[in-house]
Formats: sequence, C-alpha cells, structure tokens
Amino acid sequence: MPYFDAASSAPLHPVARQALLAALDEGWADPARLYREGRRARLLLDAAREAAAEAVGCRPDELTFTSSGTRAVHSGISGALAGRRRVGRHLVVSAVEHSSVLHAAATHEAQGGTFAEVPVDRAGAVSAAVYGEALREDTALACLQSANHEVGTEQPVAEVAELCRASGVPLLVDAAQSLGWGPVPTGWSLLAASAHKWGGPSGVGLLAVRKGVRFAPQGPADERESGRAAGFENIPAVVAAAASLRAVRAEAAAESVRLRALVDLIRARVPELVPDVEVVGDPVRRLPHLVTFSCLYVDGETLLHELDRAEFSVSSGSSCTSSTLTPSHVLRAMGVLSEGNVRVSLPAGTTAEDVDRFLRVLPGVVSEVREKLGAPVSVAPSPTAATSLVVDSLGKRCPIPVIELAKVIGEVPVGGTVTVLSDDEAARLDIPAWCVMREQEYVGEEPADRGSAYVVRRLS
Repeated sequence: MPYFDAASSAPLHPVARQALLAALDEGWADPARLYREGRRARLLLDAAREAAAEAVGCRPDELTFTSSGTRAVHSGISGALAGRRRVGRHLVVSAVEHSSVLHAAATHEAQGGTFAEVPVDRAGAVSAAVYGEALREDTALACLQSANHEVGTEQPVAEVAELCRASGVPLLVDAAQSLGWGPVPTGWSLLAASAHKWGGPSGVGLLAVRKGVRFAPQGPADERESGRAAGFENIPAVVAAAASLRAVRAEAAAESVRLRALVDLIRARVPELVPDVEVVGDPVRRLPHLVTFSCLYVDGETLLHELDRAEFSVSSGSSCTSSTLTPSHVLRAMGVLSEGNVRVSLPAGTTAEDVDRFLRVLPGVVSEVREKLGAPVSVAPSPTAATSLVVDSLGKRCPIPVIELAKVIGEVPVGGTVTVLSDDEAARLDIPAWCVMREQEYVGEEPADRGSAYVVRRLS
C-alpha cells in the first residue's frame, strides 16, 4: 500500500533501525556516571551529538536533544523570550508556522506578551520586506519555518535572517520539514527539528542555540542537556536519529531530483485529469517531495477515506477532516481553496509506478465523491429574469455551500448576484476561492442573523 504522508512522519530509515537495535545493547546506562557502562553510553551520546551538529551546521555544544520537535520549538521560544525579556516582550511569527509555534505565541500573549503574524502570499511565502517591517525595538524573538509543512513552500530564510541581524533580533527557524533535505541557510540564531520527519524514531527533537544568543531555560532546573531538556536521555533513539539524519543527507541530492520529477508529474497531471482543481504552493521554491491540491465540491474526509480504500495513504488540511470544522490555518492564510484538500508527500523510495497508479485512481474517486454529494457537472449559464438569488446553506458543512452556489450561479444574469448564507467557517475561505477559480466576482461578506452572507456577482 503506497504511503504518501511522509510530511507527517517518514517511515523508519533502515539505518535508523540498525542503529537503534545496536544502541539498545550499548546505550542503556546513565551517561552521567563514570563507570564503564556509563562511559560507553556517554560516548554514544557525544558521537550522536557531533553527527547531528554537523548536519545542522552548528557546534556540538550548541545542540540539545529534546523529547520531540514540538518540545524543541516550545523550549526554544520560551527560553529566547525569557533571555531577552529586558529588550521587550514582542514576538514575530509568520501566519503559516507550525501549530507548535502558534500555540507558543498564544501562550506568550496570554502571559502578557504580544505577537505579530506576518501574512503570506497566495503561494504561502512571506515577503522578506514585509517581515522586516514587523520587527520593532521591543521585538525579543522572530520565528520563521524553513519550508511549509502543508504546501511545501520554502521561505526566504536567508533574507529574513539578514533583516533580523540588522535589527539585533534572534531568528528561530523551524526546520522540521527541510532538515533531511539539506542544511538551513545561514543566519539563524536558534533552530528546531524533529527526527521522525526524516526517518528517525519518534520522540527525538533537536534544539540548536548559537553561542551569544541570550537564552534562559524555563521550568525547574535540570543537569541534563545543559539544562535545556529535563530528564534522562533516550540514547538509543538519539543515536538512531543522528545516524538516519546522516544517511538521508547522503541520499538527498539524488533522491530529491527523482522525487521532484514525480511531484512535477502530479502537479501537471492532476488539473488535466480532474476538473475544478487548484494546485497550491510555490511551483518552484518548494520541498522536492510534497504537493498539495484542493478539489471543488468534495468532502475532504470522504475523499481521504476513499483513497485509503484504494490503498493510498494521504493527508489533508481540509476543514472537513477535523473535529473543529475550521480550515487549516495555512490554507486560510494563503486565501486558497480548502475543501477537498489533499497533501501528497512522497517518502524516499517511492516508485513511478505508485505515482502512475495514484493518477489513474484519483479521477474516479473524486468523481464518485462529487456524485454522492450532488455536485454540478458543469456550470451552464442561462438567462433568467431574477437579478439576485439567496441560497440558504445555514447548518450545512463544506463543501455543500459551494456546491449550492455553483448550481444556481447560472440562474442570474451577468451582473446579477447570489448571496450564500452560511455558518460554516470554511465558507469564508472557500467561496472567495471558488470565485477565483470560476472567474466570478466575490463582492464580500456581510453579517447575517446566523453566520454570514457571502455575496457573489456573476461575470460570465
């Protein structure tokens, strides 16, 4: 069964498995002890730290192993903010950061701090100039991911790092998605990553803090990991994480070329094979293995279930696949379609045959889901006396409001309007996105008794 969700968690690399099994026999003792078993464990831990630091591009004594990538992010943000509290309590993040960064920002705000979200363009990238404008005299820390976890867009880390340096603000880079593919551009002050994203074991994160960066670890003091990560080190997992990072880096150049070609094929063929699809993310400045697209008139959860039945494991940022019924914050920030969203992230070793079969299966799956939902086959304009219509979609979830809009847009004349009443948060994103895709005019949103009224003007 093809596994196409490496961005969530990559399969365990063979080198990681070998290193893990070997370290279980050699690395079980306390590395802080001076007897033979402890010294052996310390040697393994130190060797893993050196290997990981070389891959990250930092000194070994600048790198800390944590219990997860999320813990690395939270520790990095809280420690840097506390270390620079005399400068101020302002934090700058991009609008498409991983939820761990945004949760940390929300906690910082709840504790009396402030933060600014830098917007992104429709491809999901920040403008370095706009990011620089968000920096203030009281900015204690800036955060920017190296590449987006949902759409694969690479961020201008080097340019933003230079602006942060000029302003005297440390930059924390979340490199979870990109570190396995190569080093992060220079200029960062703190860096966080997660081993299971590159084929290492889960439960291992990396936090690198450059010498000279003011940093005050939060929480009870602990003698482990320079006081930055409390608790006994999981040495076998750390050894496996470092070994697999070195292994995937050695394979990255060739594998990235091969996977980029497969992703380019998906990006080109999906819009040809499936009508009413929006491929999102930067087509050039992106991770080599990841592509995301959204299908109009499709329930994302049903689509993923049907693809799973066809033996394809993919993920989604669609609001229809979450219990909150709110769209992905990444897709919302980009202003792109969220319904029927599919993220395909290919692990190393993915074959062209698997991708070809995916492209053969996808059109039929989408068509079946649309048919079950009663989606329009096409929008056929027809003259009518009515100059405006109101569609009551209150209480209905995505993609039904958009489907009902598509069914009636042809019943008003060119210049006429359709008002969609909806209390689904996804409508705020998907109706404007539908207008862009169908070349209709999105007039705007108005308050309604329940939910909102979204006004669309027919242009053709």
